[in-house]
Amino acid sequence: MSDTLPGILAIFNNVAPGREAEFEEWFQHEHLAERIAVPGFLIGRRHEAISGQPRYFNFYVTESVEVLKSAAYLGRLDAPTPMTRTIMSEVFKDMNRTVCHRTFRLGAIRGTAVVAVRFGERPDEAALKTAIETLMRDKAVACGEIWQAADPLEFPVSAEERLRGGDRKIEACVLVETLRVPDAETIAAALAHEFPSAEIGTYRLLCEITAKPAA
Repeated sequence: MSDTLPGILAIFNNVAPGREAEFEEWFQHEHLAERIAVPGFLIGRRHEAISGQPRYFNFYVTESVEVLKSAAYLGRLDAPTPMTRTIMSEVFKDMNRTVCHRTFRLGAIRGTAVVAVRFGERPDEAALKTAIETLMRDKAVACGEIWQAADPLEFPVSAEERLRGGDRKIEACVLVETLRVPDAETIAAALAHEFPSAEIGTYRLLCEITAKPAA
């Protein structure tokens, strides 16, 4: 698969009960800025569940998956800050983290509500493309993407992952963004019927961060 495809770092997680304030402090005032400063990181987006599990979903878009095994990024993973050590070892729960290639995208805008369809086995990409093409006929849909997992053996286990006790992975994900929450919920129900073996969550956008342009 071509390395010119954008990379996606997809993360789904819950938070230990009573530790939400620490999680928010870390994410909003340390983690997002730290990650988007890594060369090759382009966009980071945070979401919270409206329905489905887990509660939190965030992803980063990178120039390619090569960024996610670069010396700059791996250096961050292997030298966590004191706050990151606490969050990774005590606060993150049910961690699902996967490096993916973004193999398909339709739509030039982003939405505020998201349907994330997660596959534990590699799906038929043609069927996923057909589903997105059909959904894009609806003016309520902002965009649709397909993420296919990269080979996990290409990415070393980091100090951060060891603190978390290991991460689950997905094989693929369909992301559909809509302008409004009710439309996302309707689409989630339709996709659950079309892909009954997938895990589906509906999320609302919390925030987005983008890399500063080079001087």
